[in-house]
Amino acid sequence: MRVRTVVREVVAVVAPAELVLVDGFARFDDATALRRLSGRGGRREPLGFGLGEVAALVTPVVWLVLDQTARKLAESAADGTARGVRRLLRKALRRTEEPPALPPLTAGQLAEVRARVLETASHRGLPAESAAAIADAVVARLVLDSPPPTPASAPTPESRDDPAGGGHAPVES
Repeated sequence: MRVRTVVREVVAVVAPAELVLVDGFARFDDATALRRLSGRGGRREPLGFGLGEVAALVTPVVWLVLDQTARKLAESAADGTARGVRRLLRKALRRTEEPPALPPLTAGQLAEVRARVLETASHRGLPAESAAAIADAVVARLVLDSPPPTPASAPTPESRDDPAGGGHAPVES
């Protein structure tokens, strides 16, 4: 799943008024959007406001954290490969305009993303309740693409259709 897609979906839920901001940044490649969202752009934003106005918004919090997460996971995946392949992958990632996609995340990774959203939101001046709502929305969206838990007591696809757990009834012809 693409970072931009998750950002848009989360912002639509927790701060729909910011969709115009998301759409404005969508015109740029990811490197430019990230530079401007993080305040490293060095000039006024083309959307008509500067970093001071962006600082307390949801969009930069969500986009920056998800981008960092995607990059960290891509680097972790690269570290598990041979040195030469890792070098080629890093070069390829630098050449692309988009960050790596977000893969399905484990429960531990989801908890880490939630903590990063809370921390980033706090640093950007958002109230604790707003930060928690944003973090919960991000995790809820990411869970949609995460593998389901597999404890021994989890229902199988067959047992979900039949409360007694017996699967589907045979179909008579």
